Amino acid sequence: MTEPQNTSSGKRLSPIPAFIFMSRWLQLPLYLGLILAQCVYVFHFWVELKDLIGAALGNAQSLDHILQAVTPPSKDAILPTKLTETTIMLVVLGLIDVVMISNLLIMVIVGGYETFVSRMHLEGHPDQPEWLSHVNASVLKTKLAMAIIGISSIHLLKTFINAAQYDEKVLIAQTTIHIAFLLSAMAIAYTDRITTLTHNDSKHH
Repeated sequence: MTEPQNTSSGKRLSPIPAFIFMSRWLQLPLYLGLILAQCVYVFHFWVELKDLIGAALGNAQSLDHILQAVTPPSKDAILPTKLTETTIMLVVLGLIDVVMISNLLIMVIVGGYETFVSRMHLEGHPDQPEWLSHVNASVLKTKLAMAIIGISSIHLLKTFINAAQYDEKVLIAQTTIHIAFLLSAMAIAYTDRITTLTHNDSKHH
């Protein structure tokens, strides 16, 4: 991780700016940590999938794990005694939730590294993500907001499917939080649009 002392224009960086610029590599352990978190999510996904398949094949222990996972932690919660369509749907939504969080991690890891640490030089690579070709801090922020809304939607759908097991205050709180996420994403997108238009106008003038 040796840093070039010359910029692309040929101007040599003085020691203090070069040192400050090099400090961006301190973010590298953070992204490596997120990769480890991604590994944990992969393991969790396969554990849940294994339990779902085992419950479908009649394994009592897998069924118990599944029912405990999809039943809200409430004293009045009614624990199902068999694998129903609703239970399967809740488990599958949980798996989708893990996938969407995993996608969010990938966006943070790849997009954040590309934006704030160092170029990955993926131009021309057949597997380069389409969104990475025009990513910047603003685009990354908007995409992360949309991903969080998607994750919140899955959680809200799981709650509504199992609404009978939840208190009315919980349903209202989750709906309010989801609306707050939507409004935040709209505000971020609107701010980004204003910033882009202002930047374009200043370039034309």
